[in-house]
Amino acid sequence: MSQTALCDEIMRLPVIDTHTHLVGDKLNAADFWEIADYFWLNQELQSAGYPADADQLSKEKRADSFVRAYHASRNTMMNRAFTAIMKDLYGISITDSESVFKADITVKQQSNDPDWAQNVADRLHVQRFIVNRSEHANFAHMRENALLIPRIDSWLPELAKNIADASDPNREAAYTLAKKFISEQLHSYQTMGCPGIMTTLPAFEANAHDVYNLSSVTGPDEIMMLLLHHICSELQVRGMFLQLFLGVERRWCNKSAAPVNDPLRIVKLYGLFERYSIPFELVVASELNNLDIVQAAWNFPNVHVGGMWWYNFRPSTYLQSMQYRLEALAPLKCSLIVSDARCIEWTYGKLLIVKKILARFLESQIAEGWISREVALNIAAEWLHGSAAKRYGLTDVKQ
Repeated sequence: MSQTALCDEIMRLPVIDTHTHLVGDKLNAADFWEIADYFWLNQELQSAGYPADADQLSKEKRADSFVRAYHASRNTMMNRAFTAIMKDLYGISITDSESVFKADITVKQQSNDPDWAQNVADRLHVQRFIVNRSEHANFAHMRENALLIPRIDSWLPELAKNIADASDPNREAAYTLAKKFISEQLHSYQTMGCPGIMTTLPAFEANAHDVYNLSSVTGPDEIMMLLLHHICSELQVRGMFLQLFLGVERRWCNKSAAPVNDPLRIVKLYGLFERYSIPFELVVASELNNLDIVQAAWNFPNVHVGGMWWYNFRPSTYLQSMQYRLEALAPLKCSLIVSDARCIEWTYGKLLIVKKILARFLESQIAEGWISREVALNIAAEWLHGSAAKRYGLTDVKQ
């Protein structure tokens, strides 16, 4: 069995993209720069000399600066994904400023094609996309709308802050109001047909296994943990799941986030995993925590390992994380895909890279005699689609 043949089979497997920033009525990139200025590619280009304020330059200077930085960073992963987008979707190679102008015209033309987004999704067999805002879920001209998993970190930290800021006599009342608000929100999500919710969590010192009683000395992290317990209790009653995005912190500087490999980040949550029977899906952006979430999923049957997020989106971390998962967990416990895409074209570029990495990894495991070809394809099917489909209640989706 050649790697090319296995790769071809994996390319045909269906996919669920478990986290995107796609907007349902603006799926197609409006112009070349909407693709070229994608945050992750832009960061790599800036390391090669691309100006941070390139969008303020003249058309000619911007294109020239882009081309020079693009050629100087051809080794990076986002550059490879961008190159595939241009070549595979538009038939264009970026060589000079004129090719940038040509690409801009071509992208603008395709952006007006109502079938474009579905055709791009079909190239890698992406069957469903996940969004976190209700106004983004209606996917125009697509066979299926996005699945909505509401994001609650728009209001959860504010609830905790309101309680922490309240004076002692009013803290209990603020806590009661917060719990009422949470129950009402989760009820509305359930009524909308959402299978679960997601939230990010910054650094926290509280331990989910400890018992905290609200008082004048209860700290903000302890209050947050009290609210998380209430959320999990409500989710359990409603048969919903909790998706946790962890490992990105913004407290170290004003302009940039950072991946932080906190060795206690996951074990501090064990008290939630142990107490509540709801499914938990853990998505991390910090390399060392990839092993921690696999250990948590090994320890708790209701804990699942999610896709690779933020700084984890690199071949090295993918290969390492897949090794952890292969050795310890049944495939139905693991999802692999988090594109974080803001236009449909980037779902293609990033998922193409992931499928190629996955094929390379599974081929090496077959060669070592660890698994058979049949088992390899089953693993790939679950990691790309099946695991998320079961967790999100999409089991009617064809595989």
